[in-house]
Amino acid sequence: MCPVCLATLAHVALGATSTAGVATLIVSTLRGKNNKNKESEMKTSKELPMNTPPIVSSQPWEAARQQLLVKEKALTHARDALAAERRRMPWLAVRKTYEFDGPNGRVDLLDLFESRRQLIVYRAFYEPGVYGWPDHACRGCSFLADQVAHLAHLNARDTTLVFASRAPQADIERLKARMDWTMPWYTITDDFDVDFGVDEWHGTNAFIHDGDKVYRTYFVNSRGDEAMGSTWNYLDITALGRQEAWEDSPKGYPQTPPYKWWNWHDEYENKTSSQWSNVVDRNMQLLEQEKS
Repeated sequence: MCPVCLATLAHVALGATSTAGVATLIVSTLRGKNNKNKESEMKTSKELPMNTPPIVSSQPWEAARQQLLVKEKALTHARDALAAERRRMPWLAVRKTYEFDGPNGRVDLLDLFESRRQLIVYRAFYEPGVYGWPDHACRGCSFLADQVAHLAHLNARDTTLVFASRAPQADIERLKARMDWTMPWYTITDDFDVDFGVDEWHGTNAFIHDGDKVYRTYFVNSRGDEAMGSTWNYLDITALGRQEAWEDSPKGYPQTPPYKWWNWHDEYENKTSSQWSNVVDRNMQLLEQEKS
């Protein structure tokens, strides 16, 4: 069974936090120990009484929502502040050369950027020994892959997202076709996974380059990967962020007005129309009027 599936089962299903807890889960899962007894003891949700909240009218319901909204807005602002700290993280120079097999042959790490400034690499577990091989990748990694937004929006912010595994390209291409996935997906050929902390567990690394110099700028794994898939969350872990004018970023970082860069995913090659810019301006004026 692959690491991410074990992590999901151990930490979410059983709450196991130790190596012994994970090991127990592995044995139980693979051997089916006591499955018959456990199934007989399980009850359906209909048989289990739920201690539900009170049923109220619209006014107290709205009052309760407003109370939570204060906390939700505080969480949003805290998340923005954390992303601002990420943008001030030191960069780690990547001094080794790493090579990958791609659909068009052998490439290096710089090639993965696809001429964009930033790169995000998700290490997906798809290789011999992983549960589901060769028909499927790890269930957890596949779950994440299903969440990935259209890459045109990331690309519009000078950022490339790729997946990387140990499986040969022929198997990767077959898997992508079966699962209807379109993200670039490369084969790891060296110590990239070991050097960047993704040889045993899934994880997402962010990079930036300046000419031919590549730097590692951030890394998330474990439950940090739960938030991945959304364009915004991917941008928030990058060195340049969303690149919008409202963000707290170091001086000189690229920034444009919010909303105006948005486009349909099949229209980014065409310049955003002045009409859309006017729509944004009008709505921003209305928001400011509401605040005042």
